Amino acid sequence: MTIGLDTPAPRWFRRRRARVTDEEAVLRALCHDLGTPLASLRSLLGHLDVDREDADALAGLALEQADSLVSMLRTAVATSGALPSGGWPRPLVDVVLASLRTSGLPPAQVRLSVAPDAGDVRVGDARVQRILTNLLENAHRHGAGRPVTLAVGARPRWARLVVTQAGVPDRVVAHLHAEEPPADLTGLGLWSVQRQARELGGQVTCHRDDAGLSVVVDLPDR
Repeated sequence: MTIGLDTPAPRWFRRRRARVTDEEAVLRALCHDLGTPLASLRSLLGHLDVDREDADALAGLALEQADSLVSMLRTAVATSGALPSGGWPRPLVDVVLASLRTSGLPPAQVRLSVAPDAGDVRVGDARVQRILTNLLENAHRHGAGRPVTLAVGARPRWARLVVTQAGVPDRVVAHLHAEEPPADLTGLGLWSVQRQARELGGQVTCHRDDAGLSVVVDLPDR
């Protein structure tokens, strides 16, 4: 059999894409998640000037980004994911506000609603913040500026986070429900959302209505 340069390779000759192991997927997810806070921290430090009127505010934002990096690294090395130190557990409302700031979403683009019994729920694991930050970052990067609604609720022993945005393609749902990690970075952050939710004993579901696609994250209150 003669194979020319323009002849498609037979099936037996084509290289199969190697399966991504769980360890590789976790490492890729960590690298993916580190990208935004590192870029934000670099930008904030570049604009930090003691003579600026907003120097204190910029320093505060830089500190939040540094805290986010520390929490991710502690999560990566923790055997069970629970953080023994570093300010955890925290009120859920604080985790929500930190996720919003880290995501890069302009405040005018987000409508936040927090149920009266949800704000004081205690969160003991940094992965909750990473789950929410990933969803909000995805809405910011791929939402073309469309409004985002974030609803925070609670019921006995459970917390609920709902992120809603119009115009979200079906591939987002596919990434959230994928059993295997992607072979490249496409959809890796969304895949890590459902993985981390399952590790915490929770679940991720989706539904569409007139408002758009809603991603619902239910997590145990612990």
